[in-house]
Order: sequence, then structure tokens, then C-alpha cells
Amino acid sequence: MKVVKIIALVLFVVFVGIQFIPTKLNQSDNIPSTDFILVNTVPKNIQKKLQVSCYDCHSNNTAYPWYNKVQPVAWFLENHIKKGKSELNFSEWSNYSDRRKKSKLKSIISQIEDNEMPLSSYTLIHRDAILSESEKELVIGFMKQIKDSLK
Repeated sequence: MKVVKIIALVLFVVFVGIQFIPTKLNQSDNIPSTDFILVNTVPKNIQKKLQVSCYDCHSNNTAYPWYNKVQPVAWFLENHIKKGKSELNFSEWSNYSDRRKKSKLKSIISQIEDNEMPLSSYTLIHRDAILSESEKELVIGFMKQIKDSLK
């Protein structure tokens, strides 16, 4: 019984201690001129859905939930966002070549059609990020339109 108490105390001290290790927040006060929404003049209904369903992980501005203040959750979110931005960063959209844009658009379309994005782990907590069938059609149609307009 004494060993269990020592282990619990050590775990508690470690848990409290890691709360003081900061994470780098993915937040910005401005929308860059290179942003997907500005570059492509996205209709308001699609713009809103992209911001709610995609931008937290795929842009330079994340709206963090309250639990981001608790470690190790903050580390998980930081890593998740870093991975998402390495795959696609809507804030840097106009810096991509047309070839890369086409590839990203093809991937976006495919992942929405296959229900791979937004991630189920994200929509579990962010219910408003779930795309209805009609919203999927709207977003996919818009992405196809942009893809077809590229050289």
C-alpha cells in the first residue's frame, strides 16, 4: 500500500510539474494576403465552414479550447496542428505553386469524399465542424472549380 501511495505522489508531482512547460500557440492577429479565403474570394457559406472545419489545424490561427491549458493535452494539440500545417496551410495558400495547389485541392476533395477530413477525433469534440452531405457537395464543388481554373 505504501508503494502505491509513493507512485501516486510521484505521478501527481510530475503532472503538476509538466503544467509549467509552455507550448507554442498557433495564433495570429491578422489574416495574411496569402490566405486561401482571400486569394480565392470564397463565398461566405463555404468560408464559414472551412474556418470551422479546417482552419484550426490547417492555418496560422487556431481557436484553442479550454483544455489546451492542460498538459499533456497541449503537447498533443501542438503536434497535431504542426502536422496538419505541414500537409496543408491555408494561410500560405498563394505561396504554393499551381501544381502544388492542384495536388492539395485533389487531396482535399478526396479526403472530404472519403470522410477522412475533418478528422473524427476533431469532430468528436467540435460537433459544428461536421460536414453535412449538402455542405460536402458545396465545398467539393468549390474546390473542383478552383482546381479546374488552375493552369
